[in-house]
Amino acid sequence: MAIRGFNQISPKIDPSAYVDDMALVIGDVRIGSNSSVWPMTVVRGDVNSITIGEMSNIQDGCVLHVTHKSEHRPEGYPLTIGDRVTIGHKVILHGCRIEDECLIGMGATVMDNVTVPKHTMIGAGSLVPPGKQLESGYLYVGSPVKRVRPLTEEEKAYFTYSAEHYQRLMQQHQSAD
Repeated sequence: MAIRGFNQISPKIDPSAYVDDMALVIGDVRIGSNSSVWPMTVVRGDVNSITIGEMSNIQDGCVLHVTHKSEHRPEGYPLTIGDRVTIGHKVILHGCRIEDECLIGMGATVMDNVTVPKHTMIGAGSLVPPGKQLESGYLYVGSPVKRVRPLTEEEKAYFTYSAEHYQRLMQQHQSAD
């Protein structure tokens, strides 16, 4: 795996986490227990911090980045991903906050200063533009996203199922190494 420090700050990866050999993790990045980062994903915390919580999975080909700190925005926009979050293949997350138990569909983009609240699903290929306000418990789709409908109880239960599934898959990959 390619794990590199930047400006004398090195990633902090929980020993139980899985980072695929073909992923790249740079700089001020924290990856929580039982989380996984899959092939061809870039987690670039070079100009601000990235935090990935526990039991979250960042699937193949994702790009995770941040907005730098400046005189106009002293804190910049770090990237925070909560616990039991599924980030689908080829998602772009930039300077946003994804709270616990969410699913971001394949190919979606979530931009700066967005909070995706707990129990929210973003459909595949959707764009959440900078500063967009979302409500918990809904499915959002489109470019830009629009609230479509409330999530079902089955969909809410899927957040935990997906996290547990990827934890099992991660363990299989770790034992194969």
